[in-house]
Amino acid sequence: MTGSHQKWAENLAKYSEHNVHIFSLPGRYWKWRMHGAAITLAKEIIEANIIADLFLLTDMVDATIFKSLIAAKYPHAPIAIYFHENQLTYPWSETDQDVQLKRDNHYAFINYSSALISDAVIFNSDFHKRDFIDSLQSFLQQFPDYNNTDTIHSINDKSTVLYVGLDIEKVEAKKSYNSTKTILWNHRWEYDKNPTAFYELIKQLSDEHIPFNLILAGESTSKYPKVFDKIKEELDKHIIHFGYAKSADQYTELLHKSDILPVTSVQEFFGISTLEAIAHGIFPVLPNRLVYPEHIPSAQRDMHLYENNEDLYLKVKHLLTEGNLSFDNSWVKKYFWRELISRYDTTLSTIQQL
Repeated sequence: MTGSHQKWAENLAKYSEHNVHIFSLPGRYWKWRMHGAAITLAKEIIEANIIADLFLLTDMVDATIFKSLIAAKYPHAPIAIYFHENQLTYPWSETDQDVQLKRDNHYAFINYSSALISDAVIFNSDFHKRDFIDSLQSFLQQFPDYNNTDTIHSINDKSTVLYVGLDIEKVEAKKSYNSTKTILWNHRWEYDKNPTAFYELIKQLSDEHIPFNLILAGESTSKYPKVFDKIKEELDKHIIHFGYAKSADQYTELLHKSDILPVTSVQEFFGISTLEAIAHGIFPVLPNRLVYPEHIPSAQRDMHLYENNEDLYLKVKHLLTEGNLSFDNSWVKKYFWRELISRYDTTLSTIQQL
């Protein structure tokens, strides 16, 4: 595991009243993980000879294989699966050969069959749950026969939602530190976060000589979208930080320096980086789609949600030139681990009795 998946597991173990043992593999080669992780993890668990009364898998594990391999040693331990994301509705990269070769359905089917065989299915947001279950009908009907669409009801009936927790002590309310406000990017450097739209936004602001600083944080790999190099080359005069924060303290420091968070993602099932920024008082400007409307209180949606790229530009321009950056972010406390953990523990205890 890596990134938010790793933090989720570690914080669940940290805050839960349950005795949590984490078995994981490095967060790379995601397609191979969906094929082989179940075999490796089942073997490690059996060899560790632990006492287990519940297995909580993530969506990167094939639950059907895992269950078959641990059944003899753990015949009565229920299996729950937690969906951080899913391969049924996750937008695939245009450069991925599996799409061109029509192999992309296979990974979605692993998620479907894993949900079907698990005793409980947990999603990280209401949007994610609806998105996955509503898409199963058309997904299954594309196959030639025996579509088994009746199984959708059984998956829905055993599904629930548990938000990803934020390991933050308090909500901060802050205004801009300087007269020149700072725009933040704190997401992964991946195509699904739509960095091209972000580049077009800040390029237009720069071309109009609107002053702003720019912080580009977030995880990246060697295959990151090259538009980030374009930002570095063309907008370097605005940049005060470029690259992944080396430590939690440095990341917190960057959040303290930031004022506005324009989000351009085309995929988001939860959005932990967005909620972290909001908790630090950074003004969010979010698309009125995906999970974002679920997070924003209805009274604040006109202020924080945009409809299209032009609306995004106008909102950010207003904030940079004359807008008031103060807003009520007290509601974000409901995502703190100390607020969520009782529901996690209650849910897991209920699944243990299945």
